[in-house]
Amino acid sequence: MKIPLCVPFMDNVESDAVCEVLKSGWLAHGPRCKEFEEQFAKYIGVKYAVALNSCTSALQLAIMAQGRRGEIILPSFTFVASANSIVTSGCKPVFAEIEYETRNIDPIDIEKRITKDTVGIMPVHYGGQVCRMDEIMEIADKHGLFVVEDSAETIGGLYNTGVGGSFATGCFSFYPTKNMTTGEGGILTTNDDKVKEFASTMRGHGISSSTWARERVEKPWFRAAVMAGFNYRMCDILAAVGVVQMKKIDEMNELRRKHAQYLNKELEGLDGITVPSEMLGCKHVYQMYTITLGEAVDRTRFLALMREKGVGASVHFDPPVHLQPYYVDAYGCKKGDFPVSERLAETIVTLPMYPALNVEELDYIVSSLKDALRGSSG
Repeated sequence: MKIPLCVPFMDNVESDAVCEVLKSGWLAHGPRCKEFEEQFAKYIGVKYAVALNSCTSALQLAIMAQGRRGEIILPSFTFVASANSIVTSGCKPVFAEIEYETRNIDPIDIEKRITKDTVGIMPVHYGGQVCRMDEIMEIADKHGLFVVEDSAETIGGLYNTGVGGSFATGCFSFYPTKNMTTGEGGILTTNDDKVKEFASTMRGHGISSSTWARERVEKPWFRAAVMAGFNYRMCDILAAVGVVQMKKIDEMNELRRKHAQYLNKELEGLDGITVPSEMLGCKHVYQMYTITLGEAVDRTRFLALMREKGVGASVHFDPPVHLQPYYVDAYGCKKGDFPVSERLAETIVTLPMYPALNVEELDYIVSSLKDALRGSSG
């Protein structure tokens, strides 16, 4: 049996939506993008959503929109794009420690990292679980800091009654491994009029109205740049897929949760592994299903055995960002700076997780894991 790490949840409805756009002749930033933005903003519970070509672009624009340069605190245990967006925005990343069990940034450690140069905080909602946003927003308010939520891995996740990406400026990814997909793409969510206007303008070369909007005015050829912007736009082909995926997002998330609960039941208590935890009162949407291995388990051997069985197990993320070459060279980071992050990076394993998994496949993952544990434990 072959079970990949992730499979997008799609059918003919997405194909039909793409064909409709192709036949319309309007392929670029147009009516489907506007529809997708309105749909996504309503889902997150914010005033605005700005469709973009990636979550990395969303993170960069969210930071630039604040008009402040300085230090931004984020976890080292994340994909490198989180830190890269800070650097490319002209700011300095300052790494903070995480909580081993939740995989998310530790609010207590955030406060320890704040200096006179700190301007913002970037919590990263890891793998489907929202960070402790009440505490983080309280810290931000106390010190006059802005917050940019890296919500790439948590579309639909809840912290108490709040949706990830609604507490501050949210940034989401639609890469094929995420809770929903457009193939590539991202989106920025906000209640701030200025952030929305900045992101909307910067994504299209610094021109403050879209081509589709200009077609409906007296002088559609008039294009005046008010900023030196980028080309970070999402095309209507991808947005059409997003419109369809949005109608399925709750179903897809519930299937992920159901699969995670099944795996937890079958794996909990096994010697050598710890299953993921869900914070009380919150809703984990399991963009990734991650376990941690005990010290007696050789992870490299474990992963090799899983793959021999046809199970697409992997690791997210090793090394943590502070140990990646650029950040070691540029910021003097070194091993031992963040022991919890480093320990998690060395012990975490990502198992297959996607809506279309069935019980037979889940059982095969469990049996393969048990065999791999036996073959990799000292």
